[in-house]
Amino acid sequence: MPTTPEGVDLERLRAYFAANVEGAGDRPLHAELISGGRSNLTYAISDGEHEWVLRRPPLAHVLETAHDMGREYRVLSGLAGTDVPVPRVYALCDDPSVNGAPFYVMERMNGRIIRNRTQLAELTPDEAQRCSYEIVDVLARLHAVDYDAAGLGDFGRPTGFLERNIRRWGKQWEANKTRELPVIDELARRLARAFPAHQDNAIVHGDYRIDNTMVATDDPGRIIAVLDWEMSTLGDPLTDVGLLAVYWGDPDTEAVLGSQGVSTIAGYPPRDEIMERYAKQSGRDLDELDFYLVYAGYKLAIIVEGIHARYLMGKTLGEGFEDMGDAVVSLAETALDTANRSSIKALRA
Repeated sequence: MPTTPEGVDLERLRAYFAANVEGAGDRPLHAELISGGRSNLTYAISDGEHEWVLRRPPLAHVLETAHDMGREYRVLSGLAGTDVPVPRVYALCDDPSVNGAPFYVMERMNGRIIRNRTQLAELTPDEAQRCSYEIVDVLARLHAVDYDAAGLGDFGRPTGFLERNIRRWGKQWEANKTRELPVIDELARRLARAFPAHQDNAIVHGDYRIDNTMVATDDPGRIIAVLDWEMSTLGDPLTDVGLLAVYWGDPDTEAVLGSQGVSTIAGYPPRDEIMERYAKQSGRDLDELDFYLVYAGYKLAIIVEGIHARYLMGKTLGEGFEDMGDAVVSLAETALDTANRSSIKALRA
């Protein structure tokens, strides 16, 4: 018999599924940890006839305001009627007695997640270009959603979003850190004095990148689902753009995570072209992109430090965590280098 992965109690879930999840009966459940995802845990759940996906927080070191299953469930529900592709959601359980932590259940979609540079390199030049453009176009469509019409008007507090988040990530750093890194504090100081004069409001994904999307199995140029909404909120949409740009990389930026450095792979457009396409599709000005690049590096370094902390505690499931500590340093130092070279005076030393 296959071993049940840690983080799911299949006997208790069996009763919950039978009562709350469409298609489920009182049949034994089986679970498999889905590879990928370095924060919240994702499992494939099957009863032999149907398949679903269950999302829950990590096993330990769950930080305040992070890993909120209700937020993921709500944004997926709100986006269901829009032109942003998302999985259907079935149930949200906020009772930790059922499975040790809150969780939600969504449909299991049949598609392909391109997780790393090896898989990125398998696409033909035409597929790589179409996949790249689709990534940008879906992001622009997300940022164009009328969040009030989607029932998400109170999903976040757009006013003061950047200022509040610089402070919030600073607090997360203090809660996460496994060592002192003065570069993180320096990034916070630079960002706090360089806020853009104009900030738009939109639904923000919070961690938008290629491996948080699923493409059609027969067409990598068509996204069938955007996944991993744990950091979604209402805020400045250019924070998504800056983060995508950091993941995309450029020839002068070393890839420090599996899905980074896209632009250095044959067939994928350079970062400048990706940014130009977003500006055209969205109608937004990217003159202050450097701020968002630095912010993205700062935020991502702190997120990865949290993953590194869980790894040191032995509370990660899956593989690929051993290099996270070094990635934190690389991300922060790259962000500081961007700040030092920026045309935005307040970002420079």
